[in-house]
Amino acid sequence: MYTGSLQVLIDELGRLPGVGPKSAQRMAFHLLKVAPEDALRLSSAIVAVKERTTLCPRCCNVAEGDECSVCADPRRDASTICVVEDPRDIVAVEKTGEFQGRYHVLQGALNPIEGVGPEQLRIRELLGRIDAEGIAEVILCTNPNLEGEATAMYLARLLKPLGVRTTRIASGLPVGGDLEYADELTLGRALQGRHDIDA
Repeated sequence: MYTGSLQVLIDELGRLPGVGPKSAQRMAFHLLKVAPEDALRLSSAIVAVKERTTLCPRCCNVAEGDECSVCADPRRDASTICVVEDPRDIVAVEKTGEFQGRYHVLQGALNPIEGVGPEQLRIRELLGRIDAEGIAEVILCTNPNLEGEATAMYLARLLKPLGVRTTRIASGLPVGGDLEYADELTLGRALQGRHDIDA
């Protein structure tokens, strides 16, 4: 529809996840309107993140430098690893303030339909950390969906012979939710994960 560099920009923005043709067009025209220094700041940020960001060689989290900030922090409990699917999951867990250990990022979950098997995930690296780092507990913090559950079960089977304590995060009802709107699986998990209340 448009010609030249504007159409190229719209096409490239449209390739971003969650951005449809209309949104890409709106963003492109917004970038045309902003001051040149604002657009250049955005392009510089994109170039910088591509040049400087790597995967942490220990946990496979995003990092700038030798290790990610969590692995480089000596105050973290090195004997406990929380296994997540994606680096964004680390941010969610960190917001709780409840976990003081280290992480391992799988870079996805098992999904045979989309061709994601154990070889595509960072499972070998996780298993290599158990003895090398003296890991006492592995918390499986994958998403509570079909792929996440399959990944957690697969990892639990691999970790059991290694003698490391393997736990799974509880799942259930969100605070403020109503029972009548909960699906059967979520409500079932909430019942299974029940605990004693101190009166």
